[in-house]
Amino acid sequence: MPESRDYDVIIVGAGPAGMTAAMYAGRSMLKTVVLERGASGGELLNTEIIEDYPGFEHIEGWDLAQKFESHAKKFGAEFHQETVITLEKMPDKMFHATTDNGVVYRAKTAIITSGGTPIKLGVPGEMEYAGKGVSYCAICDGAFFKQHIVAVVGGGDAAVEEADFLTRYAAKVYLIHRRDEFRASKILQNRLFENPKIEVIWNTVVDRVEADAQGLVNNLHLRDVNTHATRDLAATGIFIFVGFRPNTGIIEGHVDHDDMGYLRTDMNMETSIKGLFAAGDVRVQLTRQVTTAAGDGTTAAIAAEKYLAAMRSAGDEPAIVATGGYAV
Repeated sequence: MPESRDYDVIIVGAGPAGMTAAMYAGRSMLKTVVLERGASGGELLNTEIIEDYPGFEHIEGWDLAQKFESHAKKFGAEFHQETVITLEKMPDKMFHATTDNGVVYRAKTAIITSGGTPIKLGVPGEMEYAGKGVSYCAICDGAFFKQHIVAVVGGGDAAVEEADFLTRYAAKVYLIHRRDEFRASKILQNRLFENPKIEVIWNTVVDRVEADAQGLVNNLHLRDVNTHATRDLAATGIFIFVGFRPNTGIIEGHVDHDDMGYLRTDMNMETSIKGLFAAGDVRVQLTRQVTTAAGDGTTAAIAAEKYLAAMRSAGDEPAIVATGGYAV
């Protein structure tokens, strides 16, 4: 029999949404566990400086992540560094989160804040040279490319922001975009266009990533999407920011989602599975920022508490025994 542990609320993911939800759940006196495969912080750990979170005009991403976690722990939330393999609602209405350690976490309600993973280009050489010049995190790897020529692929906020960031290290940054205009916010675009170390290559895609005899990236094969003309770009690094795919594959059973896999929720952050809430980058929404993630987490936790209260009123929730587990 696998080890099982019982809680009021299971939160899958420790980004801004998950940690905010944990803080509010703890404040509601709910026994709360946060399950995260790595360090707490989510995309905050991939962002050097945060300048758009109210109250902090300038704060490092890792520092804000630590503050989120400390605040949640202050109200009793537990954090476990484990990878959730499946999240399933059982016939008895309990949610089971099974981890790679073989532990089953059980609760009457769950909040999924698992974010997403970078979308790959899917071109030859991309996977072969990952970590050898191919990167999905400028904050993580930018310092390895001091005075190098590098390329960024994408046209959204992340691509434009990371291209600007990379000029702190690289001698030259090319921003390659398959269209003739960016999706990024105007303030980020203005910053980019004013940076003399950045050159934009429009209407172009990367067809192949090539490397030298040591297996280190040294060339990108490019193709113009309109003329189909090809060219080589001598670059020792390529940073890919073409979007994220939501991490929703762990959910067992059908849950309503859009074409990209982002979860649809109501105004209370509840999904089509009763008692399962979603917050942050994993759900359908207009913007994906730290502020919106925190707002989602707040709503999800409060809605989860009201869901549990309604179950108690209906006599449909098992009592908590002194050991912290559910009475059988």
